[in-house]
Amino acid sequence: MLTDKQISEIRKLLEESQNPLIFFDNDSDGLASFLLLRRYLGRGKGVVIKSFPDLNESYTRKINELNPDVVFVLDKPLISEKFLEFLEQHSLPLIWIDHHPVQEINSPLIYYFNPLSNKPESNEPTSYWCYKITNKKEDIWIAMIGCIGDWFLPDFLGEFEKLYPDLIDLKTKNSAQVLYETKIGKLANILSFALKDRTSNIVNMLKILSNIKSVYELFEEDKDKTKKIYKRYKQINAKYSALLEKAKSLVKNSKKLFLFKYSGDLSISGELSNELFYLFSPKVIAVAYIKGEEAKISLRAKSNIRDIAVKVAEELGGRGGGHEQACAVSVPVSELSKFKEKVEGLI
Repeated sequence: MLTDKQISEIRKLLEESQNPLIFFDNDSDGLASFLLLRRYLGRGKGVVIKSFPDLNESYTRKINELNPDVVFVLDKPLISEKFLEFLEQHSLPLIWIDHHPVQEINSPLIYYFNPLSNKPESNEPTSYWCYKITNKKEDIWIAMIGCIGDWFLPDFLGEFEKLYPDLIDLKTKNSAQVLYETKIGKLANILSFALKDRTSNIVNMLKILSNIKSVYELFEEDKDKTKKIYKRYKQINAKYSALLEKAKSLVKNSKKLFLFKYSGDLSISGELSNELFYLFSPKVIAVAYIKGEEAKISLRAKSNIRDIAVKVAEELGGRGGGHEQACAVSVPVSELSKFKEKVEGLI
């Protein structure tokens, strides 16, 4: 958890910023976290982070381009040393809000906020804390999108149900059901898929979402403001659905661990591993996106799979990180079969 003092400190840092640059992870939790801060403050630019596993130095070009007075990083577990060195050289303060394993911070310019620092068993996503920071009740739907996209049911669920009963009409609920069986869950997936687009289209989407008045506007597919969002969602969903059906046809042949491999121009390993885990747990699910000589693997499990997967990946010349039950690693493609064999042997 974050303390009341920490929440107040973040709010003060946010309000004092004149031209903040907000980097956020490219999923619904990261997107919601950005939107909550942007809509509260009414200013600031957002940049989605697509580098893996860290926010790398290539993003310093955005700092040169936009000349911020402060940098926010939301829902990203790692930041490269070169990126941090660039901020130091330019005396730029960094407000880093995250919920992945705690990092050691050695710079007075870095304000690091992680609920795990105070309570190791905390599992609230970054968007949950951004909602507590901004406390704008009209943005509760944004916070819900971020939370359920990260498989978390927040303590404001009951309040959301009263305001939007038609968006979450389930009698019994768990986070996966809400994500895959409700309207608000579908919207979380629509926005997550729409993030996988050209930068110019993402920028336009962020402008729309930063100013939209009602969540119901986003269900109107034929409006000018939503047409491009749905167009991209449908493009991605067609490819996603084909891959999901292929994976479902193969999963019965697996034992403790199911490894699904695919390639192409689209990385949707996280989304595929989530839904496959929802459908086929308690199997351990691993989805590998093959690009060039590298395999990026998203893993999901009911128990701690991160420590096993990261250990094996590092032994094979790769790296990775994330949550105990939901993580990502990369290994050379030539080592993928060995990765599967070693991980399955350690489960």
